[in-house]
Amino acid sequence: MSKPLPGRAPANLPGSRGPAAATYPPHIHPGWQFAVSSGILGWILDAYYFFVLVFLVDVLAGKFHVSKAAIVWSITITLATRPLGALILGSMADKFGRRRPLIACVLFFSIVSAFTPFAPNYTAFLLLRALYGVGMGGYWGIGASLVMESSPVRWRGLFSGILQAGYSLGYLLAAVAIPLVAPRCGWQWVFLGGLIIAALVAVLTVLSPESQAWKNSRPGSLLQMARVLLRHKKDFAYLVLLMSAMTSLSHGTQDLYPDFLKTVHGFSGAVISNLAILYSVGAIVGSLVIGHFSEKLGRRKSIMLALAISLAAMPAWAFGSSLLALAAGSFVMQFGVQGVFGVIPAHLNELSPASVRSLFPGIVYQLGMLLGAPAVGIEYALRRGVGYGWALTLFELCTIVALFLIVGFGPERRGRDLAN
Repeated sequence: MSKPLPGRAPANLPGSRGPAAATYPPHIHPGWQFAVSSGILGWILDAYYFFVLVFLVDVLAGKFHVSKAAIVWSITITLATRPLGALILGSMADKFGRRRPLIACVLFFSIVSAFTPFAPNYTAFLLLRALYGVGMGGYWGIGASLVMESSPVRWRGLFSGILQAGYSLGYLLAAVAIPLVAPRCGWQWVFLGGLIIAALVAVLTVLSPESQAWKNSRPGSLLQMARVLLRHKKDFAYLVLLMSAMTSLSHGTQDLYPDFLKTVHGFSGAVISNLAILYSVGAIVGSLVIGHFSEKLGRRKSIMLALAISLAAMPAWAFGSSLLALAAGSFVMQFGVQGVFGVIPAHLNELSPASVRSLFPGIVYQLGMLLGAPAVGIEYALRRGVGYGWALTLFELCTIVALFLIVGFGPERRGRDLAN
């Protein structure tokens, strides 16, 4: 009988289905639902604060008397500061546990975001969005490690999809808040309202048990963390490359799409919001479905399946001649794009060293965001030469091909026991 791969659960244990056993692993404790809920809800809030800006480009440009391009540039600033947050807060979560750094992080980025609409000028606005990027960057590594370490192994793929679907749900909440909240209370309240959710995340985290996986493998010092990172530098470089390409896929298909619909097709704000709600639902469903089936198909095959779905949706997504075609194309496109991301929390945590499971995937994720940050600016610039539709298409086609190659030749450790 062949031996299982290192870090991999045996595939044929009695009563099990593949690598995910049918019983809870020993590191799962009562109250794990609070930990999973807090990690997921915090990521929803994080994404909400990011995407609110996408729907307020014109409003913010008018408030600060700058061009739309200057507001779009603030997206790059936010993405660029995220690795700093991953480094600071990720190392804190590996050193001191998941719960306290998570609470500090969610309160920090929420308070900073609440101040954003009251910035006195464009420079202050950029500073606030840069600080928000620090908090946003710190959250994913902590939240993902808490959710993955607290989840029963057999549900890891599902909770991976639910966690990453939180990003799309944040987009959906932003799309809903703009037409519902802004006309009645003022656009400033789409930022202020998030403080209520932040308080709920903090309460859920207080009720959560500390991760047993962290207790079993906590590092002794920052120097020890650095040594672990150096020992795994090849895996680190590969995963940064993977996340850079995935950033281009995600932000390249999302951030400019509302402006594309307005500029090219002349849709009203209400129509664009409704379309955004529709394709956000597609993104949520894709993340859940692909994340769940990655337990059976494997992480890599599931990612490549989702990429194929996005590729098939591209003609209708970029060149649909009717509202119905654009709606269908955008729904299927985001089903595939966020289906890819639905696998990522489980995949990165399974490939990460146990003693730096907040720091390692957090930095990988956010460095990928940094290196992929110019994607939005590149697409926006390309539209002048080839048109908006072709700019989106050519950029994303190259990204999808690159991801097929990166994922196809990459590693996988599906079903790994995260407590060791």
